[in-house]
Amino acid sequence: MGKSQKLYEKAKKIIPGGTQLLSKRPEMFLPGLWPSYYSKAKGCEVWDLDGNHYYDMGIMGIGTSVLGYANPTINKAVKKGIDNGNMCTLNAPEEVELAEKLIEIHPWAGMARFAKSGGESNTIAIRIARAFSGKDKIAFCGYHGWHDWYLSSNLNDASNLDNQLLPGLSTKGVAKNLKNTSLPFEYGNIEQFKKIVENTKDELGIVIMEVQRYKPADLDFLREIRKITSKIGAVLIFDEISSAFRFNTGGQHLLYDIVPDIAVFGKALGNGFPIGAVIGKKEIMQAAQETFISSSYWTERSGYVAAVETIKFFEKNNVAEYTMKMGNYIGKELNEIFKKYDLDIEMLMGMPSAISMLIKEKDSAILKTVFIQEMLKRGYLASTTIYVSYAHKKKVVDKYLNDAKEVFKYISNNRNNLKDLLDDEVSHSGFQRLN
Repeated sequence: MGKSQKLYEKAKKIIPGGTQLLSKRPEMFLPGLWPSYYSKAKGCEVWDLDGNHYYDMGIMGIGTSVLGYANPTINKAVKKGIDNGNMCTLNAPEEVELAEKLIEIHPWAGMARFAKSGGESNTIAIRIARAFSGKDKIAFCGYHGWHDWYLSSNLNDASNLDNQLLPGLSTKGVAKNLKNTSLPFEYGNIEQFKKIVENTKDELGIVIMEVQRYKPADLDFLREIRKITSKIGAVLIFDEISSAFRFNTGGQHLLYDIVPDIAVFGKALGNGFPIGAVIGKKEIMQAAQETFISSSYWTERSGYVAAVETIKFFEKNNVAEYTMKMGNYIGKELNEIFKKYDLDIEMLMGMPSAISMLIKEKDSAILKTVFIQEMLKRGYLASTTIYVSYAHKKKVVDKYLNDAKEVFKYISNNRNNLKDLLDDEVSHSGFQRLN
């Protein structure tokens, strides 16, 4: 047990849940053995508290660091902003610059509000949409964060959210009178959505959904959603916290000429610095002035500076084109490895720069854990999801693919006794209490 593992044992005693983000819990990867904490991160390289070196071929800061960790261009701009004062009684001018830039990229939008995280950005969007529509009920598709409006869906049925992304999300602490206010529908299932519209009659005021996640965008589905929401007067919100800046510079919806009423961005927008954006049609965004939406640290400077500089970097270096090309390469090569060793695993490549392994083998959780375990031994922070970054150069990627090939061969040769290969517990797959 190294310094990182010892520190995590301490953390679990004084921080409920061990970490601030479920997706960064060591139990989600390799309970007891995952390095947990970093001392330094640069490009796609990470050093833990014991000085061990890894290549991050997994979640790359949960998809936030699309230019690579500690990108020198972004860091230089942020350091200058910090030296000139990160907080002040007055406002940072970069706030206006970022709003102008996002509206320039998305001509359908007229105004922007900002926050520091994805979940709260979605909640701001929901509040604005409710204020504008005057209606309470929400239909949603996809994962949209931890706030009450979203988790309340499980008050109707404890499994409502299981197929959206994370299973087992608890409603403890969520007000019971929110029951029947948030209603889920599955991506691509337009009949299910129409049934919600029919059942809610004139009470449905907001529809929030991801443009896509694991599979290619269903354009007919998206267009029909847009048509119906316009007809019934519901505000359509595209949650692009994960997808924006992964297909192009800006929201993915721009590629399809399907215009929402509000779009929400985060993650890649600030390359690891905290920033969330809510942009929308002017008449809808103006409703923010009729409801109270305000927070001190939404005004701090570093997120705005980072976002402005990140957008410039995207435009100058064709980042989205590079990461999609590299993601397609990784996915194609991994699929060849699975085929070679007769493993029932499929790469989900709907978002080419954020690809995932769908393990269909029996004992899939054990297989996943063995893969993470053996890749860690070879110097990788690996996962079944790979967020590709601009820092993932071909030399590193090819090294990863060669080592992954070796590990999957090892797994294939021992497929009947995978449990015997485990050095620790099986990784968790969703939300659960730790102690």
